[in-house]
Amino acid sequence: MQHRIVVLGAGYTGAIAAGRLARRLHREDVTITLVNAEPDFVERVRMHQLAVGQELRPRPFGEMFAGTGVELKLATVTGVDVDRKAVAVLDANGAGELTYDTLVYALGSGWNHQGVPGADEHAHEIASRPGALRLRERLARLDAGQPVVVVGGGLTGLEAAAEIAEARPDLDVALAARGALGDWLSPKGRRHLRSVFGRLGITVHEHTAVTAVGADRVTTADGGTLPAAVTVWTTGFAVHPIARATTLQADDTGRIVVDGTMRSVSHPDVYAIGDAALAMGPGDKPLRMSCASGTPSAWQAADAVAARLTGGKLPNAPLRYFNQCVSLGRREGLIQYVTADDRAVRAALTGRLAAVYKELVCKGAAWGVANPTLGIPTRRRRVVRASVTVG
Repeated sequence: MQHRIVVLGAGYTGAIAAGRLARRLHREDVTITLVNAEPDFVERVRMHQLAVGQELRPRPFGEMFAGTGVELKLATVTGVDVDRKAVAVLDANGAGELTYDTLVYALGSGWNHQGVPGADEHAHEIASRPGALRLRERLARLDAGQPVVVVGGGLTGLEAAAEIAEARPDLDVALAARGALGDWLSPKGRRHLRSVFGRLGITVHEHTAVTAVGADRVTTADGGTLPAAVTVWTTGFAVHPIARATTLQADDTGRIVVDGTMRSVSHPDVYAIGDAALAMGPGDKPLRMSCASGTPSAWQAADAVAARLTGGKLPNAPLRYFNQCVSLGRREGLIQYVTADDRAVRAALTGRLAAVYKELVCKGAAWGVANPTLGIPTRRRRVVRASVTVG
């Protein structure tokens, strides 16, 4: 009997985990099924570029996994029964079910409208390709001088506001942030951010909480309003709700609690990676939802699964941060160097060189999906049958 590995979700983490497992394990001993709703890999870190009309290189999974042994199943995951070890899916042929011996849960996250009235109805999101394409279509219809409000002062909000303002200098772009602009950055980083936003003509509303979204305006906590022909919502991410409906141990947000090998603390045959996992980093701080922590978590989980199945040594790679990379349009960038637990230090790279750095990071992330062992030759190991019975 082959050991059945099912990977749910083919974002950065799921695709990396599936590809890495295929290069670690002997094909005669395992089946690796990657479940995803779309046939192409989505570079999520570039959705703000897609939203302003830039064309992204297609990356079909059929080419990416050709000859690897990974089987791509185009389907939507509708439920997971971790006690029966079964996944409910919906594909072009209707409802079905996949059974597994080991599950890698990488369904990730989507936009979080925070329950703000009108946000779901009137705001646009760029956490997904469909959302970015809808925003792209809406922006294309805007006449010169119309107002666009980006809600949220985190990395996604900064990138979205800068990209829109650079691509459409004829629009009136504003950013509404709950705190001060870039308040987590170093002094050098904050100065550069304000300088770039000033040159791009972006109006910044600091210490401004948006409490409602309408078709042509947003309402703020002080009772005021900001005109908005288009509202872009970037206030954070919410994990896929399926995990919360299972018996997996999860936190209040639905993130699956895992150990240092990304293995569920309640179900040893389940691994969670990326945004779906509640993993602890340096200083016992939960890793934030990001590509920066998601990719190492995928390496960790894939290597742990392979080690347990083949009787090898468990990985012990530290999950830590090095920098935060922010694109500010196509010509400007900001690389904020951070401590292992993600706190800003004084050093920061700015300007054109930072933009080139960020572009290389984005290209490297996509390359890493197609090359999950980073080009290092690997030997496929045989599954130790005794390991299969203990998960």
